[in-house]
Amino acid sequence: MTAPAVGGGEPGSVRRVTVDADGLPLSALLSEPEHGPARAVVVALHGGGLNARYFDARTRPGLSLLNLGSSLGYTVLALDRPGYGLSAERLPLGQRLVDQAASVRAALQDFASHHATGAGILLLAHSFGGKVALGAAADLADENLLGLDLSGIGHVYEGDWRDLSDATRSGSWRRNWGPLHLYPPGTFRPGGVPAEPMPAQESADAARWPDRFHELASRVRVPVRLTFAEHESWWRHDPATLTELTGAFGAAPRVVVDRQPDAGHNISLGWAARSYHLRVLAFLEECLVRREVNQGL
Repeated sequence: MTAPAVGGGEPGSVRRVTVDADGLPLSALLSEPEHGPARAVVVALHGGGLNARYFDARTRPGLSLLNLGSSLGYTVLALDRPGYGLSAERLPLGQRLVDQAASVRAALQDFASHHATGAGILLLAHSFGGKVALGAAADLADENLLGLDLSGIGHVYEGDWRDLSDATRSGSWRRNWGPLHLYPPGTFRPGGVPAEPMPAQESADAARWPDRFHELASRVRVPVRLTFAEHESWWRHDPATLTELTGAFGAAPRVVVDRQPDAGHNISLGWAARSYHLRVLAFLEECLVRREVNQGL
């Protein structure tokens, strides 16, 4: 199901669609290449307390991942995770992490049954969406998955994780955003931040994440890229912690850690969004090369 295009001021059409996640309708934003079939698909999962518009920033031209991806020949699907958007009324408490992961896997299957996916799918996720993406990738026995690209997610919290579910707690604004000059004017005007209430089930799962991470990461079998913003304050990302983090992906053929300069936790809403999104698509290109090389063996 589709709806009229949203946004404006840039080439490319972004439209609202609905994806079936095993009987659960999930709203989403979709942008497809205007000329020719998609080379691959980027499926994007937003963080806690946000929605799919996180990947379609309109404060300045060039910041939207949906526009950029489709202009370079990729289809980009940004999902409203379970408990957000269209599914919020049906799931007022949201879903537990394991159930969200299952819903995302079902949504990917439904989308692929109705749309050409080219060489495959890159699963891109931010913050809490990264936890869901890890859960989905760990149990995704599907050769269509090209890689996993995560930002704003680690395995050891820096400070009190309870700030995650309460934006009024001391220090949570700084942790979520970093210095305000990292974001274009207009970002924090009413309606500028694509915010929604964080469902209670997600808050409960946040406390359990350090215990869940290692079990999920060990089962991921595709290339992984992790990005930490220069002003990331939610997660520890010192050298020793990163060594442990990357070592947990024992079955992944490749694990890359990148740093995004001049960015806070919510990279895709800041001035650095285009630079970050180009790096995402460069990683996708590397995953495509790997697929071609392996298929040629």
